[in-house]
Amino acid sequence: MNSQLTIYVVMTFLSGALNLYLACYVCMNRHRYKHSTYFFMAYAAAIAVYCFGSGFGLLAETIEQIKFWTVIQYIGISVSPVVGLMFVMNYLGITLSRKKILTLLIVPIITLVIVATNEWHHLQYKVLEIDPVLGAPYVLQEAGIWYVVHAVYMSSCMVTTLLVALSHWKEVAEVYRAQLFSVILSQLLFMVTSFGYLMGFTPHGIDPLPMVLWLSSLLYLWSINSSPLFVLMPIAKDAIFNSMNDGVIVLDDSMRLIEFNQTSKLYFPQLDRTFVGKDFHEIWYELSGNELSLELELINHTQEIELANDETKRVYQIRTSPLVQVKNSKGIVLIFSDVTELKKLQNKLHYQANYDELTQLYNRRAFMKYCKKDLETAEQSASAFTVMLMDIDHFKEVNDTYGHHIGDQVLQYAVEVCKKYLLEGQVFARYGGEEFAFYLSGYTAKEAEELGNNMRKDLAQQVFRSSKGDIPVTFSMGVAESSHETIETTDQLLNKADKALYAAKQAGRNQVQVYAEQEERAS
Repeated sequence: MNSQLTIYVVMTFLSGALNLYLACYVCMNRHRYKHSTYFFMAYAAAIAVYCFGSGFGLLAETIEQIKFWTVIQYIGISVSPVVGLMFVMNYLGITLSRKKILTLLIVPIITLVIVATNEWHHLQYKVLEIDPVLGAPYVLQEAGIWYVVHAVYMSSCMVTTLLVALSHWKEVAEVYRAQLFSVILSQLLFMVTSFGYLMGFTPHGIDPLPMVLWLSSLLYLWSINSSPLFVLMPIAKDAIFNSMNDGVIVLDDSMRLIEFNQTSKLYFPQLDRTFVGKDFHEIWYELSGNELSLELELINHTQEIELANDETKRVYQIRTSPLVQVKNSKGIVLIFSDVTELKKLQNKLHYQANYDELTQLYNRRAFMKYCKKDLETAEQSASAFTVMLMDIDHFKEVNDTYGHHIGDQVLQYAVEVCKKYLLEGQVFARYGGEEFAFYLSGYTAKEAEELGNNMRKDLAQQVFRSSKGDIPVTFSMGVAESSHETIETTDQLLNKADKALYAAKQAGRNQVQVYAEQEERAS
């Protein structure tokens, strides 16, 4: 081995050793750092694999050995530019979803498979053999079509990495610029050397990249030990402030606007920098068209408001918190969270818990809750209180003859007829199946009987016109009035109405029966 080749091997293994040390050092101290360290560990480990593969490749004496170590090199070099991009993006606060990570790794994975199976298709290298003039480990190679694809992808990743880092330079506080500079310089070194190799500006048959990567390793080591690399994210408050999902508005102690984020502009499109310095009461009127109803006090407070924007109503939860600014001056932070969809879901769940889907009436659960409450009120005030149970006559026959879909239409039809007679405070519910329940505060049994008969006669005088023919619809009803002599529960009162309903059916249906305690005792 000549002296020049010896230098190449030493520098390559030095790069591998330093990157392996970096990966291990960060791994052992990862509990002190933020999540971008995992990308950095993968990046340093990939570089180490690449360097060691290249180093052993320089020691190879046969073409089989060279091809084997070429595959090992590609395990590192195919993924390192991609993982380097992920590291820089995550380091600068750019979120990477699992789907994006997998998408970025598709080309490297394909490259690994193609390089490992190159002998079968020669997509990566049309020719890969020992240089006939220089001998091993120098190689003579001719690029295949996938080599070009992979080179373009690698170059794109490196350029993107550099541009992302440079684009955040102004956002980074002065104290963190040294570490960002080391990241940029390391990526620039990687990129320039790679481009030089791809363009043929480097020694023939030798990849110079692993020989210079020890420089980037030293830069990262310097950043870790001399500045808080990984410990703090080098990103200005604007990057955090404007990436929040909630709208944030900051006021001074005089209730003047001093700052807002991008999400606030999404909630209030009229909001712009011309509002800064204005009184927030005035601003709020311009944004919402309403007088300010928020509690703007220097305490933690939460409330909800509903605003109409672009003909749609949105519900916002607003949290106010005190803010201590420079020289202990006070201010207020308003955090706007759009809870419209949550409120819709809550309303939907409340509706499903209290209403019958078919008839849009209260369900049994809601009826029992409200009936119990109003019955207690009636007993305390000694006022009349009556419940009524209604059952569609021969409803099973309707279902059996015409089908359940026609039966559902009959139920809806009967409900619409009855609803015409109900006044405010008279609660109507689907009690179960074809049975319905009413309760009437302030109504005696006699008044309830009269109301029931009016409903019954109206329904009986008409027929329901269905797609399968006309169907006569009648109902039977039982009425029971609360007795003030003894305190009755809702269940006891409904049991009386149920007995009266049974009596109506026994008497021939299509009628209203009032529960009579004396008759029950006699029977």
